[in-house]
Amino acid sequence: MSNVPAPIATPCVKVCMVDGESGLCLGCYRTLPEIAGWARLDEALRARLMLDLPARRTRISPHKLGLA
Repeated sequence: MSNVPAPIATPCVKVCMVDGESGLCLGCYRTLPEIAGWARLDEALRARLMLDLPARRTRISPHKLGLA
């Protein structure tokens, strides 16, 4: 048996650029503290945050996301 830990679910899409106006990553919509502490959060909290992330997209100007 292996003691390899289970992979941690993450919304990271390898587009790591924080928008100074909203404070959110343009790729995953997390804040810097959320990104830095992601591995230390329990699975339930990570799941709740991941459900909230799509709604955060509206806090970023569409032109910064290449939508305008």
